[in-house]
Amino acid sequence: MPVLPRLPERTSALPLVLGIVLVLVGGVGVARMVWDRAGSASAEAPGGVDRIDRNADRADRAADPRAARCDGAPLTAPRELRGVWITTVENIDWPSRPGLPADQIKQEYLGWLDLAQKLNLNAVFVHVRPSGDALWPSEYAPWSEWITGVRGQGPGFDLMQWMIDETHRRNLEFHAWFNPYRASQPAPAGAGPDINALAPDHPLRKHPEWAVVYPSAGTTGSRLHFNPGIPEARQFVEDSMLEAVKQYDIDGVHFDDFFYQYPVAKQEFPDDGAFQIYGRGKSKGDWRRDNVNLLVKEVSQRIKQVKPWVKFGISPFGIWRNDATDPAGSPTRGLQSYDEIYADTRLWVREQWLDYIVPQLYWNIGFEVADYAKLLPWWADVVKTTRVQLYIGQADYRVGQPGPWSDPGELDRELALNRKYPQVSGSLHFSAKNLRADALGAVSKYSAHFYSTPALPPLMKWLPNNAPAAPTVTTAVEGGGVKVTWKGKGTSSAVYRVADGTAKLVATRRGGDGDYTGPKGTYCVTELDRSWNESAPAG
Repeated sequence: MPVLPRLPERTSALPLVLGIVLVLVGGVGVARMVWDRAGSASAEAPGGVDRIDRNADRADRAADPRAARCDGAPLTAPRELRGVWITTVENIDWPSRPGLPADQIKQEYLGWLDLAQKLNLNAVFVHVRPSGDALWPSEYAPWSEWITGVRGQGPGFDLMQWMIDETHRRNLEFHAWFNPYRASQPAPAGAGPDINALAPDHPLRKHPEWAVVYPSAGTTGSRLHFNPGIPEARQFVEDSMLEAVKQYDIDGVHFDDFFYQYPVAKQEFPDDGAFQIYGRGKSKGDWRRDNVNLLVKEVSQRIKQVKPWVKFGISPFGIWRNDATDPAGSPTRGLQSYDEIYADTRLWVREQWLDYIVPQLYWNIGFEVADYAKLLPWWADVVKTTRVQLYIGQADYRVGQPGPWSDPGELDRELALNRKYPQVSGSLHFSAKNLRADALGAVSKYSAHFYSTPALPPLMKWLPNNAPAAPTVTTAVEGGGVKVTWKGKGTSSAVYRVADGTAKLVATRRGGDGDYTGPKGTYCVTELDRSWNESAPAG
């Protein structure tokens, strides 16, 4: 029976049966597989219409880029998020194994950045809190075991700061990817359900009353969680993530779909005690959803209070509810995140607690249970009347599996379909190792069609707008080409070359000063602030 995964995290999966649909749940970042009686599966999306709109009513800002010209030619630059998830849990992507020397840890990470640049991506989403741990020296969490191989032991330097510096050096956005409530990974690789197997400074050792074991000890995949129903636990989890926002120059805070654990067999999540104390007169389902909603709302508010320019987004399971359950749901027959994991993803968009949402549409076009071609317009409609940007999770890891995924053109067709929906503002690919593997040449195929030139991330007009002044530009003929040099005050710079009547984006650089050497022609340069608001061109 063909399968359909999601954001993989670990090699094992937890089976469960929901009526006629079976969903396999991996771990952090996981592979979710939806099965049906005769099914298969699917994934992703980029896209975008006119994402170049700016605050044109602000007289003190630079001119609308649509009106900007270079030697009479209009500027054209793709505006879409092109990202990749880099998973640390169980060393799926990076580091290749725990306990590597610091130099090798660094070289491997730089290799992922090189790949992102080669593919003309503009953002990386790095797993910095897989399971109640941290990839930075934290007051709230122990060092992640996936770096040194020892729970609570760091690599001897500030890994987060180094990663951000190197990522920004390549003018890529750095989104810190957190799993809020997971506290351990299943044994034997992780601590499993045993609090005493956690790092000595793990917070659940000090507060065992915050811990929940699910699935139960002795069940495959058993692990520890922070109890979402205990307000003090939720506050602590928020504080632990906000620490990274306060201390580091990250571009975004990113969650995937792990709030309440995906259900395992017929086991009930053991939170009766917290429900009796904090239930607030609600049904248990509504109470659980409210707990997750509070986390999402509070994190959103707190991020913007600390650093208004930091983006906040979530990558949920691709089905909110089926239309057989709720007329507002999608034409699907799979697991429902609203009912099974208490994630009211549609509400988060409607309330605009998020800057972006990345539904994991890890099913192929035509999949009976969850058809990519039907889910895509459903999500486009969800965001249509909001400011929330829609990116789509892309299942690169599925390429080469039996059925539709044995066709290297599946992702290519999905990306083409995305372009038909103006609400789609980008793509996020799972995961880094699959981009590098390029199974069946699928990555090469869609990259040539959709990522052949650089792209600027889409504007979020509600973020701070500090569009810089145009740079000072000089050009000089060098051999058979032209060297362009500029000085400015932007966070980054963009280089355009006139060809075929338009000035097309050919390169970006970090910082306001820079240079670029290319073939003979006419060039212009713009400056951008950290929210990607763009100056007038100079050349």
